[in-house]
Amino acid sequence: MLRILDSGLFTTIQDAGRWGYQAYGVPVSGAMDLPALSVANQLVRNSRDEAALEIHSPVALRTNAPHLIALTGADARFEINGRALPMGMSVFARAGATIEIAPKRAGGWIYLAIHGGIDVPRVLGSKSTFLRGKFGGLEGRALAAGDHIHIGAPTLDDLVAAAGRSVGVSSMRFSATDGDESPTTNIRVILGPHADWFTPEAIAALTRAEFIVAETADRMGYRLIAPSPLRRGVRGEVELISCGVPFGAIQVPPDGQPIVLMADHQTTGGYPIIAMVVSEDIARVAQSVPGDRLMFRAVTLEGKTIIRE
Repeated sequence: MLRILDSGLFTTIQDAGRWGYQAYGVPVSGAMDLPALSVANQLVRNSRDEAALEIHSPVALRTNAPHLIALTGADARFEINGRALPMGMSVFARAGATIEIAPKRAGGWIYLAIHGGIDVPRVLGSKSTFLRGKFGGLEGRALAAGDHIHIGAPTLDDLVAAAGRSVGVSSMRFSATDGDESPTTNIRVILGPHADWFTPEAIAALTRAEFIVAETADRMGYRLIAPSPLRRGVRGEVELISCGVPFGAIQVPPDGQPIVLMADHQTTGGYPIIAMVVSEDIARVAQSVPGDRLMFRAVTLEGKTIIRE
């Protein structure tokens, strides 16, 4: 079991998501950075989709039993009893140990996986927390100081011997960069089902301009600040009937400032979708923090770059 000493902000329990209920208006939710969640679980010998703690700000925890743990995601300070430890490696934590985790940049998403998984009830097949719906995870809410997180029974005989397993740099590619300057991240997109609702100038701007992640970015969507609004064309003057929307859809509301839909996004939407983030790049968007810059590159389904004059 883990006891939360300092819960930070919006620390929740997330797994690979609640699939199969979007037709009923239930979002998938799950981890913002699915590759990081998967790597953390593999390091501690869990199934790839097991629940872990999704951390967004500094937290502190205490163990009351020995555990095999691993930390992945955005770059963070990771200490056990004051001793600095690397991310991307399975680590043994003794009973009574104090674990401290703090992101090196404000924002980003960090995953703490524990061998045996987090023992909370599944709601509609998932342990993921959906905060707006107030279900899943621990009582449908963010964690708070004093909470006790129960851990599933270990399947390994020797947790100490299992420690030390690590991943290469390529598997940690979603970690945020150090430094004061906000990086520009290149994101691949496929033009969306409503791309022809927009002017040619808007489509060109989508793939040539830098977009800044706004302060309002959250688990539902990342609003982006465009240098100039993405204008609709003649067809875009009519109203769009609501349609299903997936993780990574780039919607454009009437003000022309795009929104990238994230893990807790609504199941249907009425804003036209100008493009879709390629699934492999969604985690890179998720690990961007307010003030970061994104540039989009349009590609075909086969991955070839679309060059527009």
